[in-house]
Amino acid sequence: MNIPFVNEPFTAFAVQENREAFEDALRKVQSELGREYPIIIGGQKITGSRTLHSVNPAAKEQVIGTVHQASRELAEKAIQTAAETFNTWKHTDPNERARYLYKAAALMRRRKHEFSAWMVYEAGKTWPEADADTAEAIDFMEFYAREMQRLSEPQPLVRIAGEDNELTYIPLGVGIVIPPWNFPLAIMAGMTSAALVSGNTVVLKPASTTPVIAAKFMELLAEVGLPDGVVNFLPGPGSDVGDYLVDHALTRFISFTGSRDIGLRINERAAKTAPGQKWIKRVIAEMGGKDSIVVDSDSDLELAAESITASAFGFSGQKCSACSRAIIHKDVYDEVLQKVIERTQKLTVGSPLEMHSYMGPVIDDKAYAKITEYIEIGKQEGRLVHGGGTGDPQGYFVEPTIIADVDPQARIAQEEIFGPVLAFIKADSFQKALEIANNTDYGLTGAVISRNRAHLEQARREYFAGNLYFNRKCTGALVGTHPFGGFNMSGTDSKAGGRDYLLLFTQAKLVSEKY
Repeated sequence: MNIPFVNEPFTAFAVQENREAFEDALRKVQSELGREYPIIIGGQKITGSRTLHSVNPAAKEQVIGTVHQASRELAEKAIQTAAETFNTWKHTDPNERARYLYKAAALMRRRKHEFSAWMVYEAGKTWPEADADTAEAIDFMEFYAREMQRLSEPQPLVRIAGEDNELTYIPLGVGIVIPPWNFPLAIMAGMTSAALVSGNTVVLKPASTTPVIAAKFMELLAEVGLPDGVVNFLPGPGSDVGDYLVDHALTRFISFTGSRDIGLRINERAAKTAPGQKWIKRVIAEMGGKDSIVVDSDSDLELAAESITASAFGFSGQKCSACSRAIIHKDVYDEVLQKVIERTQKLTVGSPLEMHSYMGPVIDDKAYAKITEYIEIGKQEGRLVHGGGTGDPQGYFVEPTIIADVDPQARIAQEEIFGPVLAFIKADSFQKALEIANNTDYGLTGAVISRNRAHLEQARREYFAGNLYFNRKCTGALVGTHPFGGFNMSGTDSKAGGRDYLLLFTQAKLVSEKY
């Protein structure tokens, strides 16, 4: 019998031994920077004519690794290899598939700091953010392994005389996994693990800004002995290779996490039937948010300020769950605003290699340009009360920025910025605050800070978000505890890390035998 699932604990960096171990991991990773990473199809390592340099967003002249880029011809080879491998992998016992994940989780746990250190360098994550990312990756593998074993057990059906009926969950086929850069290990590993443990084969197209971390995960899968061809590593440009994979007749499903625009593009392309296609392609999409924390007039204002600050500026606001709108009751608006400003003033922005940096860089030049443009827009739409500037020009650093007195329909209150920019919005009543919270195209996360039970219950009914939190921050979902996914333009509400998730990668087959 398996040990019940328990979330992987976070590292206590206040302990000197842990700090020293993490510093050792950083030195190890530094010694490995600049290596080349090939395409991997059916276990074969392939070098292409095109390469991409992955760089450190905190020191943009530093190359993390050189990653070979696939062509359409190699995309075709990857799809065909995955399709051929599926013919055998789909018959592999679910318990065997689960054991690959248990072994991978065990190895990652032993090298936890090393995986985290790669994210410090390639994704610009601070120590705690990188550590949490690695812990979540371990959680996904442990949780989905158990879930596959649960789904492989006899499923309860109503029994009738003279018949034997059996419901089983069988895999779909070849899946295209397109993960994001902001959780380059956790979400990438979770999406890939869910697909393979369910009996599917995968073509993994990593995020272009964090491909080395995905390559390290591929090395881990090889180390645990996962059969060649179950997961094929295909870095390449989305507009070329990505479209080809999505459009292919042999593609059975696409698992995507990223921007709204790309998610809608994938959904539209997947809906078209290619010549020879035998199924309706399934799209599993998580596409971002415009998340709010509502603060009631009767609430713990210290808790409110702490929740807003942590949710808005953790990992430089580069989380789809991040709080980008603080909607505050007019009676406590000024006080909450001042408390958030005071906390934000204490946040340190600097190299993520330094343990005490609270915020590192944003991911790349495109994000930097977009965020700074939105800050300029925000200055016209509200009152800049903190930040607005940038940091060390050696990296893509943006100060935590607070813009007060923002209209609910302003651009910075409606459009996803994906950076450390927080809009403060005043509400005349709790009812109005909920209306404002629901006034975007998204519906991913949200939070309400209140002591009023009637208001919390009203929010439970009316606040339209896939993950709604009361009297806590709106980031930091835990696998198994907070199944994650949103409504509206936030995606298909896939509920990653929950008991429904593997159903998206399987199909239920009923066999009935009459005696």
